[in-house]
Amino acid sequence: MREIGAGLAGAFILFSARFITAVRGRWDGIAPTDEQRVYFANHASHGDFVLIWTVLPRRLRFATRPVAGSDYWLKSGLRRFIGRDVFNAVLIDRDPATRTSDPIVQMSDALDAGASLIVFPEGTRNTTEAPLLPFKSGLFHLAQARPNVALVPVWIDNLNRVMPKGEFVPVPLVCTVTFGAALSVAEGETKQDFLARAEAALLALSPKANAS
Repeated sequence: MREIGAGLAGAFILFSARFITAVRGRWDGIAPTDEQRVYFANHASHGDFVLIWTVLPRRLRFATRPVAGSDYWLKSGLRRFIGRDVFNAVLIDRDPATRTSDPIVQMSDALDAGASLIVFPEGTRNTTEAPLLPFKSGLFHLAQARPNVALVPVWIDNLNRVMPKGEFVPVPLVCTVTFGAALSVAEGETKQDFLARAEAALLALSPKANAS
């Protein structure tokens, strides 16, 4: 019954996301193939991974797991059901003081099991005027741990206006999810240089960058 409920909830979330946002996926420099990937995206809302999940082809959608903070997704029974049962999220403890599992090991294990991942390198939602918060080091360490997995930048546009922080009623607006060309850590590349390159690749997909 729980599996049936999760399937129905996933279908409802998928329909709602499409209805409210009329979300469109754009594949810019990469195609939606069955290649295993780590999709890394900007983070402005708890619904970010839902939009990425929504625009993926069905065959990819159910092989792709979001990486999310356990502090949020385990806070209530409903959130736990959505995070664990509906989306099969890799739940990470973001507090080093209470953490009992290494996040890189958790993500690597998920990749080894055949999943693709959705990650947010900023580490938390960006509520500032800056287009991106500085990337945490996790993306670099994951790329080093599993160098054969493609890293795909994904820019999510407009969702922060659909669900402003503190609001409960969504505002219907068209959202876009743009996928860019894959990248990987170059031989001898430092953490700082790689993260700067990854940030630049993500920012290059934003509407403001393309309008200039």
